[in-house]
Amino acid sequence: MRSFLVIFILMILGVSTDLKAQMADDEENTFYQTFPDHIMGRLYLSRKYTSLWLRDNVEGQSYLFAPNSTLNHGLGATYKWATLNLAYGFEALNPDRGRGDTQYLDLQAHAYPKNFVLDFFGQFYRGFHLSEKERGAPPDERYYNDPNLRLTKVGIFWQYLFNPDKFSFRASFLNNEWQKRSAGSLMAGFEMYGGRVMADSLLLPETLVLNPERNFRTLRFFEFGPNVGYAYTLVIKKHWFITGAASANLGFGYSQQESHPDRNTQWGINPNLFLRGFAGYNSEKWSINANYVHNRVRLIDNQDFSQAVMTGNYRLNFVYRFLPGPQLKKHLDVLDFMD
Repeated sequence: MRSFLVIFILMILGVSTDLKAQMADDEENTFYQTFPDHIMGRLYLSRKYTSLWLRDNVEGQSYLFAPNSTLNHGLGATYKWATLNLAYGFEALNPDRGRGDTQYLDLQAHAYPKNFVLDFFGQFYRGFHLSEKERGAPPDERYYNDPNLRLTKVGIFWQYLFNPDKFSFRASFLNNEWQKRSAGSLMAGFEMYGGRVMADSLLLPETLVLNPERNFRTLRFFEFGPNVGYAYTLVIKKHWFITGAASANLGFGYSQQESHPDRNTQWGINPNLFLRGFAGYNSEKWSINANYVHNRVRLIDNQDFSQAVMTGNYRLNFVYRFLPGPQLKKHLDVLDFMD
């Protein structure tokens, strides 16, 4: 869609340790430096997405339904545990390429307290196109569009960091810390997802399906289970960094396909994947970096269809750190009290 104003407020959970003890530890920490009293102001470009992938294993056809989400330009700030970002999808950054309109509310929250990782997902999308040009499209259009195809996904992802005193996710993502030496950490936790995909008539394009009787209208899913992963930051000459993190999950749950009046439910266990990548330059005053987050929830195979919901966000940031003045500091005292 042509986004008007996207307000994305992340209240990032703080670490439940004593602040003075943490600052004392940071003074002795040679792996990363913290900036507990600074404001991290940022300018950024970002795009969020939630896509649906289907593969018909009988006919050997794959379909990737992608939204026409906007590339947004925004500004924001982080102070202690709180982050506020404001973004807008300007038309100059989003020319019309025949992919149709998407109406969406994308509530991704990626929080990185010291000892763990916490992600929330609330995806509400309407309007998708097939990613391949001219595939199934009418003669006068470049893409096949379904403006009424709806996808909803909600979920939570949690992981504990086993080496938080040497490895910092916040240095790569929030930039309120500065990783000075290479380090990594094993991670383990839990995740859970649920949602629904619904079309007004049939989900797959009738012009591309060889056997219309195998087409369906609604897809529901739910999965939960443990995960394990590893993250590592490579620091080059103290300022340049590359951070990568990968997590795998075994999710137990079900998928349900419905085409009136038939309904088929399958239970099983599936592997899921969560990838994060960050790279850039960090220093005491400023940082420039790019980051990418990709969450792939593979659904239980049903009626010879393989299925997955993929959610992500990629962003380019320019960050400047500064100490608030006396007048501004008075208004931030409430955040000091809540930290």
